[in-house]
Parts: sequence; structure tokens; C-alpha cells
Amino acid sequence: MIQVLELDGRVKGKDLLEVDEKDLIELHRWMTFVRLLDGRMLNLQRQGRIGFYGVATGEEAAVIGSAYPLQRQDWIFPALRQGGAALLKGMPLKYYIAQCYGNSLDVQKGRQMPCHYSYKPAHFVAWSSCIGTQLPHAVGVAWAAKLKKDPLVVMAYMGDGATSEGDFHVSLNFAGVFKLPVVFFCQNNQWAISIPFSRQTASESIAVKAKAYGFDGLQVDGNDVLAVHQVASEAVEKARDGGGPTLIEAITYRMEGHSSSDDPTRYRDESEVQ
Repeated sequence: MIQVLELDGRVKGKDLLEVDEKDLIELHRWMTFVRLLDGRMLNLQRQGRIGFYGVATGEEAAVIGSAYPLQRQDWIFPALRQGGAALLKGMPLKYYIAQCYGNSLDVQKGRQMPCHYSYKPAHFVAWSSCIGTQLPHAVGVAWAAKLKKDPLVVMAYMGDGATSEGDFHVSLNFAGVFKLPVVFFCQNNQWAISIPFSRQTASESIAVKAKAYGFDGLQVDGNDVLAVHQVASEAVEKARDGGGPTLIEAITYRMEGHSSSDDPTRYRDESEVQ
């Protein structure tokens, strides 16, 4: 597993730190912002003012570190916990909040569930609650970009649960065969609602699955924002230069329930969270 930071926050090797001071501050600012925003939005849901919400508590480093290297022309196909990536890429906060309320400012006009953001100027496409269905769409955009010779990269997010879906394998196979400019980013937070990762796959990791499709798979400490940023930056640059896809498995942990509709105490020992 790739790491840059020690548990106490020290950098393992100075040669690994390829982020300037401005970017370090921005990464920290965005992670803090997402943590505070998620807390506020979850409170609004508990008050009955919005219908649904999914937080990224404990996974901010994976979300922000992976989205930070993307450029304006790049596309994001998210899953549940990448709302922070939409804001990072340019979605105005007022539209983010409006989408959760489904009010007159909602760019989707109330046609999507709360927390299913979409913002065309940022190339951020709404996800579906049907697990993994965003992956073939991401691959389709990447294929179109290659055919048109557009210098863009597609970032396709998923959780560990999506790797058991057929769409995951179809998408990786197609991307590998046609050497498409797509980065598959799996936030392995150890739980797919109530299914633990130990029951998700018999393989040693998710990253290793990329080998079957002919491209690189990397496992990174998803709580180490510098490691995530480094691995994602290299994968994005490789894709943009015509080097094909990469599968990144970010090892993290889901601190809260799957969503505001979930009670994790029914299936998870809370001592695990502590």
C-alpha cells in the first residue's frame, strides 16, 4: 500500500512530497470544508428539512486528494460520497444545497434524489442509486474523447460494493482493450451498506483485479491525502498522455452509516469505529 505520511503526520521521505505549500493548504482547506458541510447537511436531514444525505466523514482525503489533480475539461462520474469533488471542480455551493432541497435553484428541477448532484459546467454527472451504473457511462465518455482526440481524462468513482457488479468488470475490460483515458477510483471503506469487505471478494485486494484487464492497479492509503494526490496525479497524467486506464483502490473507513437512511448499529460493532 502506497503511503506518504506516517501515523503521526510526518512525511516518510522528502522525495515523496511533490506538493507545494499552496496546494497543501488548499487540500487541507477543502477537506475541512467538506467535513463541516457534511455535518451541517446531515443535521438538516435529521431536522426533516431535506430528505436524504450521505456523508464522506473519514473519507475526505480520498475524495479531495483524487479530484484535486483534475483539470477543467475533465469529467467526473461519482458515487455517493463525492459531493466535495463537485464543489472542488466548480459547482457553486448554492446549487449544491439547492439540489438537496429540490427548490427552484436546483439545476435538476427536483428530478433526482437529494445528494445526487449534477453540474454540467464542471463536467460532474449525476450518479444513480443503482450501484456501479456510472462506470459504463464513464467509459463511454472516455471512448468518445479518444475517438475525438480530446485531451481529457475521466475519473470514475465507486465503492467496494460496486466491484461485485457486472458493470465494474465490463467497464474495466472495455477500458483495457481500447486503452481509454479513464481512472477508476474505488473508495474501499470496508462496508457496502451492511456487507463487510471480507464478504465482497476472495481476491487479496480490489487493485489486483486490474491485472486481468491488462492495466495497472494500485492500492493507496485513502486516509493519506498526500499519497492519494500523488497516485491520482500520476494516473491522470498517464491517461492524458495516452497510457490508458488505472484502477486505484483507496483503503479508508466509513465512520458513519451508509447514508442518513441507515443505522449501522444493527450490523456493525461500534467498537470497530472507536
